[in-house]
Amino acid sequence: MLRKMKAQKGFTLIELLIVIAIIGILAAIAIPMYKTQTIKAKMTEVTNGMSNVASAVAAYYQENNSFPNVLGGIPAIQSTLGVSLGALTRLASMTVSAAGVITGTVASGASGIDANTVDGRDLILIPDTVTGGDGSIKWNWSGSSNMPAAFIPKR
Repeated sequence: MLRKMKAQKGFTLIELLIVIAIIGILAAIAIPMYKTQTIKAKMTEVTNGMSNVASAVAAYYQENNSFPNVLGGIPAIQSTLGVSLGALTRLASMTVSAAGVITGTVASGASGIDANTVDGRDLILIPDTVTGGDGSIKWNWSGSSNMPAAFIPKR
C-alpha cells in the first residue's frame, strides 16, 4: 500500500518575510504623507480665515482707495472690517498692515501632530497688484522664514 503525500499547507518563512517587507516599505512612504496631508487639512481653517480678511481688505480698498490703517489683532480686524474670526481655533493672531499685508500666526497645537511643523509660525498674504479701474487685488501667499514651504498655499 502506497501512502499519498499530502500537499503542504501554510506559507513558507520566505513568503512571510516578503509580505512583511512590502508592508514596511508601504508604511515608510504612507505615514509621512499622511502627516503632511493632515496638517494641510488643519491649516485650511487658517487660510480660509485669512482669505475672508483679504476679501474685506479688498472691499475696503475699493470703497476708500487705500488700505486700512494698521489693524493689530483679531478684535481690531473684526470691528474695522466686519469679519468674524472668533470661531477660528487654529489662528492665534492676525494683523493687517497699512500696506494691506495680512499676517496670521498659527496657534500652538494647531497641527495636532507635530508641534514643530507650523505652530507659532506666520502665514502672510501680500497684495501684489491692484489692477485696472475696478480696484481688484491679486494676492500672493508667503510665510515666515521658518514656515515649511509645503504648508504655504500656492494661490
